Amino acid sequence: MQVEKDLLRLHPGEAGECVKTEYYVKKTAVFLAIIFVGALFGAAARFSSQGAVILDANGELMRGNYREGARKIDLKAEYGQQQMHFQVDVEPILLSGAEVDALFADFLDKLPGCILGDNESLDKVVCDLKLTKNYENFPIDVQWESSKPGTLSSTGQLYTVEKREEVILGLQMRYGKYNLTEEIKVTLLPPDISEEEQLYQEMEEMLQRSQEESMEQETWRLPAEWHGEGIRWSQSVEDNSILLWGVSVVTAFTIFLLSDRDLHQQLEKRKKSLKREYPAIVHKLALFVGAGMTIRGAFQKLAGDYEADCRKGGSQISAYEEVLYTCRELRSGVSEGASYEHFGKRTELQEYIRLSTLLAQNLKKGNSTLLERLREEADKAAEERLQQSKKLGEEAGTKLLVPMVLMLAVVMAMIMIPALSNM
Repeated sequence: MQVEKDLLRLHPGEAGECVKTEYYVKKTAVFLAIIFVGALFGAAARFSSQGAVILDANGELMRGNYREGARKIDLKAEYGQQQMHFQVDVEPILLSGAEVDALFADFLDKLPGCILGDNESLDKVVCDLKLTKNYENFPIDVQWESSKPGTLSSTGQLYTVEKREEVILGLQMRYGKYNLTEEIKVTLLPPDISEEEQLYQEMEEMLQRSQEESMEQETWRLPAEWHGEGIRWSQSVEDNSILLWGVSVVTAFTIFLLSDRDLHQQLEKRKKSLKREYPAIVHKLALFVGAGMTIRGAFQKLAGDYEADCRKGGSQISAYEEVLYTCRELRSGVSEGASYEHFGKRTELQEYIRLSTLLAQNLKKGNSTLLERLREEADKAAEERLQQSKKLGEEAGTKLLVPMVLMLAVVMAMIMIPALSNM
């Protein structure tokens, strides 16, 4: 079969049966996983749609209770050969008179807790009340009226209170055609403040009066005494210098400690770049030597082409930078053998060391098979690069599993949450 042949080409040297077994196991697992996920989504969607159906076979819509509120549904009417679509709001069933009385009683019983806000009780109101038109879980419209709107507004806003006051809040409750009017008595108290807070308020008022009196003057003389005692004024200036010094020291130490890690990352990046360019360099060397060039001439050709590309705006490449450095060593008088050995040692990679050893031995002992060995090295480097690409592809696939799982979770939530909310 063609599939089996392709598998053997993609995995040379591996056991054919193992490769085929692994391939078909993965293929079957993916197939079953897709079927399972699809079935799960389908079941959730079916459950969600069934929970939203409130129209029975007799053409009757089921109303909910008042706590559920109105439900918006889509209707399709088939009349003769025509089809018409409507979107309607199905209102909850109206309560009877006795049920409305019970609803009003339940609302009045829970109303004090609904309007308290941050107050302890309606007998000790020191901050705003929550007087709104509607309250959660009660389908009742409420209108408020305060007996002292200058002290406590009909929206619950509390103004300045200097002494204990009693306010009557009138409320009119409305549900459908039913209405009920009631009154609630609340007691307003001045806020409890300490002696220090009282002194602060008085001095703040004194400063305000002092400024108003000096508005037509170029300078504002602050009060020199308060209740017979002198006042020493000073300006508070925010000084962030110590904070900035501390942040700078911490930042400096952080950068100092992390610089080694950044250097290591740069070295790793350089090694990856050297490995990536090695097959191309060996291939070009084999090509130039095959065309009749010497090794020295081939290096100079590589360096010259790289310099020309950089002058045109090309980016720097670590491997060709090393070739260029080797050519500069040769021009400075360093022997060819030593230059090639230095080339391999600087890279600190086995591939380049192997290449430099091959070139140095050719100079020392002579080797008529240099071209053939260069071609073999080029083929070997190409194969290693292919294997490295496969490895990087597998790693990328593994890293993509996390976002794929997260996306699956989001889709599951989008389907399951509405389904569970309709239960």
